[in-house]
Amino acid sequence: MNNFSIKEKYLKFILYIIVIGLINIVGSTLFFRADLTRDKIYSLSQASRDVVETLSEPLSIKVFFSKDLPAPHNNTERYLRDLLEEYAARGKQYFNYTFYNVTQEEGELTQKSDENRDMAKDYGIQPVQIRIMENDEIKFKKAYMGLVILHGDLMEKIEAITSTNGLEYKLTTAIQKMNNKVSALLRLNEKVKVTMYLSSSLNTIAPLINLNQLPMLGKAVADTIESLNKKSLGILDFNQMDISDKNKLDALGKKYDLMALSWPAVPEKNIPAGSGVAGLVIEFKDKTTTLPLINAMKLPIIGTTYQMADPAALEEELNAIVEKLIGINKNIGFLSDHGTQSLMPDRMAMMQGRPGGGLQTFNTLVSSRYSIKPIGLKDGIIPDGLNCLIIAKPTEKFSDYELFQIDQALMKGTNLAFFSDSFNEIMPQQGGMGMPPKYEPIDTGLEKLLTHYGINIKKAYVLDKESYKHQAPQNMGGGEQNIYFAPMLKEKSINNTPGFMDNIKGLIALQISPLELVNENINKDKVVATKLLSSSDESWLMEKMINLNPMFITPPKSKAEMKSYDLAYLLEGTFTSFFKGKTIPEKELGEKDIKEEDSKNQDEKNKLEKNKLEGFTARNTFLETSKPAKLFVLPCSQMLEDNMLDPEGRSSNATFILNVIDHLNGGDKIARLRSKQQTLNPIAQTTPFGRGIIKAVNIIGLPILVILFGLGVLAKRTSRKKKIANRFNA
Repeated sequence: MNNFSIKEKYLKFILYIIVIGLINIVGSTLFFRADLTRDKIYSLSQASRDVVETLSEPLSIKVFFSKDLPAPHNNTERYLRDLLEEYAARGKQYFNYTFYNVTQEEGELTQKSDENRDMAKDYGIQPVQIRIMENDEIKFKKAYMGLVILHGDLMEKIEAITSTNGLEYKLTTAIQKMNNKVSALLRLNEKVKVTMYLSSSLNTIAPLINLNQLPMLGKAVADTIESLNKKSLGILDFNQMDISDKNKLDALGKKYDLMALSWPAVPEKNIPAGSGVAGLVIEFKDKTTTLPLINAMKLPIIGTTYQMADPAALEEELNAIVEKLIGINKNIGFLSDHGTQSLMPDRMAMMQGRPGGGLQTFNTLVSSRYSIKPIGLKDGIIPDGLNCLIIAKPTEKFSDYELFQIDQALMKGTNLAFFSDSFNEIMPQQGGMGMPPKYEPIDTGLEKLLTHYGINIKKAYVLDKESYKHQAPQNMGGGEQNIYFAPMLKEKSINNTPGFMDNIKGLIALQISPLELVNENINKDKVVATKLLSSSDESWLMEKMINLNPMFITPPKSKAEMKSYDLAYLLEGTFTSFFKGKTIPEKELGEKDIKEEDSKNQDEKNKLEKNKLEGFTARNTFLETSKPAKLFVLPCSQMLEDNMLDPEGRSSNATFILNVIDHLNGGDKIARLRSKQQTLNPIAQTTPFGRGIIKAVNIIGLPILVILFGLGVLAKRTSRKKKIANRFNA
């Protein structure tokens, strides 16, 4: 009997071992994970899922990662494997990845690993030096930790994967960059409609408005669209309409905001009265964009002149508009004149020992996802195909015509990002050593546009007790010194409700001004104003006499003199033009215009004057109400400068700026992906009483809970013993 019992125990033990082994074997191939982190940093984001699920051609990833690396690099490899496995599950047959052995091996594997290392070098993947701890000694070792992404004829690489931070973001944006346009075009279930409204009646009066090439415009535009259609996998459905009836043209103009032209009869030239239109209407689903083929412009002295679209430049502009409509446009405009900050440093100033300035880090970070196009308003225009226009600290006055261009860009649906400064810092001239800089208020004229849209920027700086703390040098007494004009924004100061603001935990601003909503200018049925940032309740303003020497700044003694101030706003909706009900401003003649005008032959001038057509009118020459658009205002251009952003784009400041740019370009999913991992996670502020309660719970409460739990277990066991004793009368 005892022998059978012993055999039974051994048999159960062996069966348990077998079951455990089988469970481990099954678990190595069939497994699931539960991501319990708050921000789901170990789960594939929606943006990543969308990118790989829309692959239309095979994409391969070749990973070159050395084996048996010490912590934390072994965890990085494990995370990368899991991440690629999730990508593959979503991408199915179009997504493949392979890990190549590049570790020095013995025997037959040596040749294979050598070949893999040669392959890595061919792709531009070089080993990186890492620090490891062996036998209580710090040593350095070279290891391969990179990958290459291949998609058709395109290649992207990540040379050094030394951390899991931002790895999913790097992979997803790289795949999206390679796959974006082709996949978007292939998955379209309907075509983009392009209709050219070009009235043949315009040909009769073309010479009178100095548009002699107008009769050839129709064929040139049709050829341009045909060429673009071939490059775009035939997604354009092109039609031509010849309409000259005034009533139909008026209805068409109201529907699409097309400029309609009218003229009286000219008996001496046998020209009857008539009407006409020249423009392209591009439609996709519920989105519509109009591209005029004739533009009207007012010039001083000369009056209204008409310009015909250049067919040679039309293809690029039309392509940008089409990409914008289908959601793959990556063009961002950056205002490059009017004293705005430059994207690149001033090399000459640096050679002379002066600060070079420039937004080089911002330029690098944004350029990794978007194509930045410099826009000069003095000699150029704002193209229609831009998703958004960035205006960073303009210091020179805008003419009314330049303000009109910015206003009309917003009316056409181009989102605006305005980073301003209220004051221009003027350093003392040579010989003024020790003198503080002067701060002159900046007035560019853009302020009246913003006020009309509903935002007013006060000429002041916000100072905050919740600010950046600087370690003072020993010769100045040492210790920490509050930089009150550099507010630390956290917790209640940041609105995390919008998706692109999710997980932004803390920001540092510098020389930021307060904002005020002009409620009477905001149609709340059409425009939604969202406050994104604000200062703490212990803030006050520095106005008029500006002195940013920390030694001379002291907080107000009374809390009644301090309050929270609004620091950043996002306005979304349908705006009303600043120029509604006003005369369209004239374009000021620049040097180029004057030279061209002076170079004209006097006979040609006389001819134009002779052919001048009286009574020629143009309707719908500008938009009075906008398409759905966004306006972002942050009165702190310092947040774009190199000392406020990190080159990797992982700091909270960089994440915030890039997320705003993504939101203005329809990339909210990418913004959420970027926000998953943050370098700044400040501890929640609590009162002294609250901290005391937390300490008491941890020091006294937890041991008491353990004791109570033990007493409960003891009571249960005692009760069970009594029941058993009563049952057997023991």
